Amino acid sequence: MESDALFTLGEPAGAPPAPTGAAGVDGFTPVDAGSPLAVRMRPASLDELVGQGHLLAPGAPLRQLVSGAVPMSVILWGPPGSGKTTIAHLVAGATDRRFVAMSALSAGVKDVRAVIETARRQRRSGGPQTVLFIDEVHRFSKTQQDSLLAAVEDRTVTLLAATTENPYFSVISPLLSRCVLLTLQPLDDEAVRGLLRRAVADRRGLAGALTLEAAAEDHLVRLAAGDVRKALTALEAAAASATALGAGRIDLATAEQAVDTAAVRYDRDGDAHYDVTSAFIKSLRGSDVDAALHWLARMLVAGEDARFIARRLVIFASEDVGMADPGALGVATAAAHAVEYVGLPEAQLNLAQAVIHLATAPKSNSATTAIGAAIADVRAGRGGSVPRGLRDAHYSGARGLGHGAGYRYPHDDQRGVVTQQYVPDDLVGTDYYRPSQHGAERSVATRLPLLRRIVRGLPAPAVRPPAPVGANGSAGGDHRPGGTGDDGVHESGDDAAGEGHQQ
Repeated sequence: MESDALFTLGEPAGAPPAPTGAAGVDGFTPVDAGSPLAVRMRPASLDELVGQGHLLAPGAPLRQLVSGAVPMSVILWGPPGSGKTTIAHLVAGATDRRFVAMSALSAGVKDVRAVIETARRQRRSGGPQTVLFIDEVHRFSKTQQDSLLAAVEDRTVTLLAATTENPYFSVISPLLSRCVLLTLQPLDDEAVRGLLRRAVADRRGLAGALTLEAAAEDHLVRLAAGDVRKALTALEAAAASATALGAGRIDLATAEQAVDTAAVRYDRDGDAHYDVTSAFIKSLRGSDVDAALHWLARMLVAGEDARFIARRLVIFASEDVGMADPGALGVATAAAHAVEYVGLPEAQLNLAQAVIHLATAPKSNSATTAIGAAIADVRAGRGGSVPRGLRDAHYSGARGLGHGAGYRYPHDDQRGVVTQQYVPDDLVGTDYYRPSQHGAERSVATRLPLLRRIVRGLPAPAVRPPAPVGANGSAGGDHRPGGTGDDGVHESGDDAAGEGHQQ
């Protein structure tokens, strides 16, 4: 929400009259000397609005919205502190329309319908147009958003909605199509700097009672990261500290003491959540352990649910490391268990260990591509009946149907694998799993062709002639029947002849 202090569902007791020319303002708490600095310093007109030049050109939608020249519904999308609620205040005070503000955090369908019904009655009696401002509209459920459609469509109300979330994901399409989408950009450092200086000098702010040193100003600008509300809140805290110390200026030490930690721009339910998570996974996949640790730290400092991080690591262990390091899944699962068993802050050590292991592990997505290809074939209708020998033969009458007939039990063969059809007829010879040559999967890549040849009953490849005997009488390689390689796969002399067994 832009500011928790700004919203009530009813007009506060003792509220001052509505702004000059306005038909009524319901839902905004009046500004007074005790209001936060960020609230007191809200622009009084569009000319004071900073940082949204792309929306302020003559005839631009934002100017039309504030002036009421065209009764269009608008969705304001932008990061915290970019001016969404400020624009709502400008709309509330600049026209003769009735203005109602509510927050999606506390309002429900009943509240919305009550506003719409009142607006409809006023419209029928020739009363003023109603502007309905909904902050955090992305927090409305689909049903709540649906309740707005008819009133927006026939202009019973002019909707002004604000969201920090991507509206293409968080606002239903029918409502989005009925509104003009205005995208607000984060303020750049110079815009934030200008607003800090205005707050120091303006009578609504510090009124020149204190001076702000350049180093302290730089510090506040850096901490704000484009959020002017954050910058003004930090300035107010630093000013209070300086006043308490009897100082006439805010220096770097005072600013650092008042605001000792940079707040991370990160909303667990917002775009930054998905962007940081994406950067985290891509850094792991790219084997950049340092970048992966940075994004992990970003999530932890921002208060991300450690269980979410752990779940992503468990998925990644199979999706991107897979058979190249089969132990990675165990490491990730152990970290996930540690998060549940130990909890934060100590579990950050377990998460860091898992991140380091996964980032530096050899990578293979063979498991991902294998199951993807298999699922694609199933969805395409490939498959067919279960081979008769593989069907369940345990219930009465099954054998009479021929279930299990001809099945060969691999453990009855001393080599543990036999020639046998395990797939439906139209998938015979299909290869889904394609091992890489990375890490532990290298040995699987050597072993797999032999297993497939035995199971499918394919002829053995041509046997290479023995290497020449060396001067010392020893052969250049081990060609004994049943010779064993590093991968642990054995082929007997019968196998070499195409018998189809594995020792």
